[in-house]
Amino acid sequence: MNYETKIARDSSVSDYYSDDAAPVRDRRRWIMIALAVLVVGLIGYGYYAVMHGGSKPAVVANKQTPKITVIVPGKQVVAAIITSTGSLAARREMPVGVTGEGGTVSRVFVEPGDWVREGQVLASIERSVQAQEANQLRAGISVAQADSRLAQNELDRAKALLSRGFISKAEIDRKSAALDGAIARVRVAQAQLGAASARIGRLDIRAPAGGYVLTRAVEPGQTVSAGSGVLFSIARGGEMELRAQLSEGDLMRLSVGQAASVTPVGTTAAFNGQIWQLSPTIDPASRQGIARIALSYNAALRPGGFASANITTGSADAPLLPESAIQSDAKGRFVFIVGAKNKIERRDVQVGSVTDKGATVLGGLSGQELVVLSAGAFLNPGETVQPVKQSVAK
Repeated sequence: MNYETKIARDSSVSDYYSDDAAPVRDRRRWIMIALAVLVVGLIGYGYYAVMHGGSKPAVVANKQTPKITVIVPGKQVVAAIITSTGSLAARREMPVGVTGEGGTVSRVFVEPGDWVREGQVLASIERSVQAQEANQLRAGISVAQADSRLAQNELDRAKALLSRGFISKAEIDRKSAALDGAIARVRVAQAQLGAASARIGRLDIRAPAGGYVLTRAVEPGQTVSAGSGVLFSIARGGEMELRAQLSEGDLMRLSVGQAASVTPVGTTAAFNGQIWQLSPTIDPASRQGIARIALSYNAALRPGGFASANITTGSADAPLLPESAIQSDAKGRFVFIVGAKNKIERRDVQVGSVTDKGATVLGGLSGQELVVLSAGAFLNPGETVQPVKQSVAK
């Protein structure tokens, strides 16, 4: 056994428990105790500040409260305008088709975009057979007229012989009846010719009234009849209209004669018109009705096109808000306002016309509220904010 090694180990252990190492151990112990007391104190102070509204935690909370731009809109005199969209159409569209027996089209005289007058021939149907029939009827009239002249002469001679007693009164009656029959046959032949002439006249497809040709659906050589459908469509007088789709509530605010401004899609030009008819019914599916706005002819107003309309219904004293302030969801349109204790509140609103100046609020606001200008999509009711006022442009 190595006794020197054992003695060395024993001596190192004894050194650790010697009196000289005691102060070191005491210092370490007191340092650990002091650190523990400091940590406990900080935790307690933080808890007290949170529970009793200490000043330092409040400063930290204020730094986390978002700043939100708000406006006090007040009230302004704004034009009450209803905005709508719809399709352009002819105010009175006249479909033109075959009114007679039809046949093969020989010529077409108009194109879409032409102006026509009442009674003008739009297309002509081949009529050689009908013309021969008319000639035959004219010949029949000549024959009937010749027979009636012969009957008249015979009656005149019989009356001369009656005075001398050569013929009886009965013979005169027979001659008179023969004359009446001949005259009747002339009239029948004339009526037949008139009917044939009318049928020939109906082979010309004519404009029922003056107007603007919208469509043409017939070509020379085409066989047409009464069942061929519409061959031409004409806008009577060239008058157009916008069939504006409106909600049930907006429709109730309108009346016949109110002015409107119509702007077709793809143009910046506005055309003046007025409401000439309001739909008497509401579509049960869409809850909308139609206001028909009469317009004078213009090349930019093409039937079937899309257009928007601004209908002036008067003026109103109401708040005017930028569109950025108005939000919408399944419940409808609303704005956020800053209420008591700087808490966000939701306020449902009724929005009227929307123009370049902003949206007119017809209901829900008095105009004195602090309305959140923007960033409404990032806010929730009950949230605390720091409102920053912005002046309202007049």
